[in-house]
Amino acid sequence: MNLEEYFARTGYKGSTEKQDLETLTDIFQHHIRAVPFENLSIHCGEKITLELEHVYNKIVRRKRGGWCMENNQLLGWVLKGLGYDTSFLGAYVFNPHQNAYATLMTHLVVKVVIDGKAYIVDGGFGVSYQMWQPMELVSGRDQPQAPGVFRFTEKSGVWYLEKVRRKQYVPNQSFSNSDLLEKKECRKVYMFSLEPRTVEDFRFQCTYLQTSPDSLFTKKSICTLQTTDGFRALIGWTLTETTYSYKENMDLVEFVTLEDEEVEKALKEKFSITLERKLVPINVKGSYTI
Repeated sequence: MNLEEYFARTGYKGSTEKQDLETLTDIFQHHIRAVPFENLSIHCGEKITLELEHVYNKIVRRKRGGWCMENNQLLGWVLKGLGYDTSFLGAYVFNPHQNAYATLMTHLVVKVVIDGKAYIVDGGFGVSYQMWQPMELVSGRDQPQAPGVFRFTEKSGVWYLEKVRRKQYVPNQSFSNSDLLEKKECRKVYMFSLEPRTVEDFRFQCTYLQTSPDSLFTKKSICTLQTTDGFRALIGWTLTETTYSYKENMDLVEFVTLEDEEVEKALKEKFSITLERKLVPINVKGSYTI
């Protein structure tokens, strides 16, 4: 495990000497545009484990992606190795179909402190809720980014993240009412406290999320990757490509349904992923929006 190999994986060629916000942002953006947010292991007979060496080998050497506990754990290791003041936090993800936050702490994020200011660095959420820049931990202030306007709100020691999106133009009208499309302009994302967590706090959740029939991740095969102007996602057999700010206050969302034999090709061409085992795509409706 070494930082040079990780940077070769993400294509980052900038400075590693400064522990400032500009360097952090650059490293972070290279990560989210090179490393997919994906749960494909669950659907091709692999077990997801949280040992850092395993995560490193999977993402860096096998050129795969991972979910939050993998992506953000690796990011945290990289940033700590560069001298940043980092810690892990645990979040509860909002379920729009139940209109409630999860009761299980399933989302791991990284907190970074620079010159006395705290930032949230989250490289493990995917689709349109993936932040593109570290977010300063301040309450009630809009933080506009390419994906939309993000905002933290703090109430009684609990922090809430929400995002306001632009309008969406969907050329393929057969997908205009897709359950994958987020209909609300303002969407709650997750809530968290500032209590420091360790990877050990996520052991149970890691097993639960990849085995329980109630888990979103057993109901959908997901692979998403940020691009320079939006993101792409393969959910089951549905491939979407989103372009942010295609027109003023409007994103372009293009849908296509793949055949079984096209899935593997799409993973390779669109996400640079080659699986070692056969993927069994799945997309049970509900519980996930882009």
